[in-house]
Amino acid sequence: MPESEDPQPPSRVEENRVLQPTQLSEEEYQLRSDEYMDGIHEKAEGIQEDRSDVEVEYSAGVLSINIPPNGTYIINKQPPNKQIWLSSPISGPKRFDWVVDGESMHEKEGGGHGDWVYLRDGTRLTEICRKELAITLDLHGLEEKMKAKPDPTSTE
Repeated sequence: MPESEDPQPPSRVEENRVLQPTQLSEEEYQLRSDEYMDGIHEKAEGIQEDRSDVEVEYSAGVLSINIPPNGTYIINKQPPNKQIWLSSPISGPKRFDWVVDGESMHEKEGGGHGDWVYLRDGTRLTEICRKELAITLDLHGLEEKMKAKPDPTSTE
């Protein structure tokens, strides 16, 4: 029995969920990482158009963004590890894996959303881009765009 007539609800306990990278085929990794890198590149070029002191260069899967006064950010693909790596003058170096949230056995299949996540602390690359670079990516839009693309492995 509760100790009062109007008991307080229990405080929300954070789940200690262990983040696991989602298994990706080589083709899936290439699609997801290319879409993500292209999205960041496009947004960074938009910032460059508005600010003459910003420099953006993208070549061979390596994106370099120099935003004064912060400094230079390097974002690059790491195909052997199926990761995206970031070197930030503010948050330091991080390695991001593709993680889909919301697809555990208790949740609807296909209902999860993915992001590039630093497994050590759960930091999302999308959040770092938003906070440090003022780059906002619509991950749901990128997911929908990818679903609309033809499957490169399809024999049809």
